[in-house]
Formats: sequence, structure tokens, C-alpha cells
Amino acid sequence: MKLKVNAPLDPGFMPMAVVFRDFEAAVAAEGGEKLTIGLERNDGLVSVFTVDVFKDGTGHDEENHEFVERIVKTLLWVRGGYKIIIAGSKLIADRIKADYAKDGIRAFDNDFMSGVYEADFEVVHVPFEQAPVANETAAPVGRHLDGCRIGFDAGGSDRKVSAVVEGEATYSEEVVWFPKLQNDPKYHYDGIMEAMKTAASKMPRVDAIGVSTAGVVIGNRIMTSSLFLKVKNENPEAFEKVVKNIYTDIAKELGNIPIEVANDGDVTALAGAMDLGDTNVLGVAMGTSEAGGYVDGNGNITGWLNELAFVPADYNKNAMVDEWSGDYGCGVKYFSQDSVIKLAPAAGIELDESASPAEKLKVVQGLMAEGDERAAKIYETIGAYFGYAVAYYAIFYDIKHVLLMGRVSSGEGGSILHRNSQKVLAEEFPELAKKITIHLPDESSRRVGQSIAAASLPNIK
Repeated sequence: MKLKVNAPLDPGFMPMAVVFRDFEAAVAAEGGEKLTIGLERNDGLVSVFTVDVFKDGTGHDEENHEFVERIVKTLLWVRGGYKIIIAGSKLIADRIKADYAKDGIRAFDNDFMSGVYEADFEVVHVPFEQAPVANETAAPVGRHLDGCRIGFDAGGSDRKVSAVVEGEATYSEEVVWFPKLQNDPKYHYDGIMEAMKTAASKMPRVDAIGVSTAGVVIGNRIMTSSLFLKVKNENPEAFEKVVKNIYTDIAKELGNIPIEVANDGDVTALAGAMDLGDTNVLGVAMGTSEAGGYVDGNGNITGWLNELAFVPADYNKNAMVDEWSGDYGCGVKYFSQDSVIKLAPAAGIELDESASPAEKLKVVQGLMAEGDERAAKIYETIGAYFGYAVAYYAIFYDIKHVLLMGRVSSGEGGSILHRNSQKVLAEEFPELAKKITIHLPDESSRRVGQSIAAASLPNIK
């Protein structure tokens, strides 16, 4: 595969955007057929995506399967769903069904989606004429700054809360906490309640509460979240009884106050959209993992999963495997501290194996601050990864703005990453470069922006 902008430390890199473009061009040249992939999720909502594939039995069956499997994987983690409907080739549908069975190679995805949507995961085939019809919705949440509001941002290392009166943050605080280490949800409940009461004490009244939290949120319920991972793994009954409704229960205890809970990636994108005064914003944070969020053309949050950490970035089957999902080439190994660590040996940088991932990242950042060319190559490589990923994301999202955030994008390394990602769009996808701007915001100037954006989530009736 010949790329116009190479990933210097990863010669085997096969970006999904180029694979998609080449595959569809090859099918068009030979003459193929349509395949529609539908994904059903909560409340009967359905996402639909149609691709062109080679006709069955024309010598391309393996190519079809490998390509469609990566598209299904992408759609699952961008849109979400517990039921995949393949309309068209039964041969492809049967292969996908085997992949995503409870004992298949994508058993992780089956189990995760079953838990999120509280329904058995399944893959079904229908003739193309019976392809599902899209039934999407977008919640018109956010941008409401009237009245007295609490904005709460739950992070893995600190929690932020703001008292927001008529759009102005009259009080904000950050408190260090350790939610990932606790298996008793009382720790989380008490910490959140304390933050809410502190913010409430700074205002004459509380009209609404908005929450930004890591994890998957459906109907204000926490379906899964890294913040409560120890509770879920070691105390599953408490997760069901306490954690899933933790925010709505706290709002009730505080006096039945209207509350809106959203994924932190979506709230980040919302904060960016509010800053930019525009819509069609995709937010990507490169930290411990890769977090994503999206605000659509109407300025709304879609209810999609936007879990970009599990979206394929690299088609190369020899790409690094994510330990959690067991899958190869996914975003978490390309757009997080893991990416910096995996590229260090190729750059000639030796890291202390006993150090934590965060400590290893700091070593590379320190070298970057000293102008080390080896460290610069790491960020140049991640920049190439990211430029191609943005082009791939643009197949599934209507994007005008991409916000690049997180500790991996900080410092001079982040500037190199940013420049190289823009170079990829300009040289490989000039049509996208005219439409999409990748922004590298000054995060330090928006440290409590997340909690203020969260405060704007509920619409006070």
C-alpha cells in the first residue's frame, strides 16, 4: 500500500480510510452489489450503512469478509447496538454471525454490547430488499445556561464541579479522588453528593444538574464505566442496584432536581461546539485510552456510543492487539499513551519496564521538550495515524471540526502530531482538507470548561 504521508516508525501501517477507498474502487471497476448493515439499539433506534461489495463466488469471498467485518466492528463502536442485520449476501452474513458469536473471535464485542443494551446480542440475515430503514434520534441537550445549575465532571483522577448562574461559573473546584480503586459504590456516591452539595451552597437555588462522565450512558443510566470497574467486577449486585442509577438517585435526594447525564466525550465535543459557535464537531481525547464525542449538524448529541478506542485504525493483521478486547489495529493502540509506548523501541528509546504507562509517557515528553529527534518521530508517526483516522471517521460522521485533546497531544509533541495530521488531509484527502479543520485547543485555559458545558445539558422546563 503506497501512502502519500508515511508513518515513519510503522512501515506496515495500512490506514482504514485508504483500504475503504481502494476496496470500493476495486468493486466499482469489477461491478459488485450492495450490502446494507443495520444496527438496532435501545428504544428501537436503528443505524444503517450501505457499502458495495464483490458478488459472491467471484473469487473475492475472503476479501469481502475481511472488509465487512472491519466495517461492522467500526459501526458497532461508533453507533452501538445489540442486533446486527446484514441485508444482502448470506455468505457474508453467516461469516459475520460466526465472528460475533459468544464463542467467536469477537466474543468481547458480543458480551460488551449485551451488557450495555441489556439484551442478547445477535446477527441476522435478510434479503437486500428487506434492508432495515434508519430510525435515528438526536437529543437537543446542552447550550442551556439559564437559571442556577450544577455542572459535574467525573474523571478518573479528579472530579470537577461548578456552580453556574445565568451562564457564568460563580464557583468551581477540583477534588482528587480514586474511583477506579474502589469496589464499594458508597465511596462514589458520597463523593458525588459532596460535590453537588458544595456547588449548591454557592447558589440561591438549584434548577438543574448536568453531568459529564466516563462510560456509556443510556437514559441517564451508567451502563458501563471505567470509574466503576472495580464495583462491576467485584460487586456486580451493587453495580446494578447503586451505580446504574447513581446520578438520578442523587438528583432525587437533592429534591427531585432535573438532571441530564452524558458521556464525557460528547460533553467535550459540546464544549468545543459552544467555544467555536458551530456544529458538526468530533472531539478526540488521547490519554489513558482514546475517548470520542460528537455534536451533529443541529448541535445535538446523537446517543451513539462514539467509543473510538475500539474502532479499527489499521487494517494490518500484524498490528498490535489490544489486551482487553483481543482485537488488532484498534484506536486505543494508536491514539493514547499506549501508542507512544509501543513506538518508543522503534524510535530507539528505551523505557523502564517497571514504570507505569503515565510515567513512560512523561519520559518521552521530557525528551521531546529537550528537542530529541527520536521523540519527534513518535509524534510524527501518531500524527500520520491521526490524519488517516480523521479521514476514516469522516465516512461515518459528518465533520467540520475535530478537537484534538488529552495529555498525549500536549507540548511540542502535540504540535508535531497536529501538523502531520493536517498534512495527511491536505496531501491524501484534499477534498476533506477543504471541509475539515483539526484544532489543537489550549486545554489549560479550559480546565473547568467541561463542567460548565455539563451544566448546560438539561433544558429547564
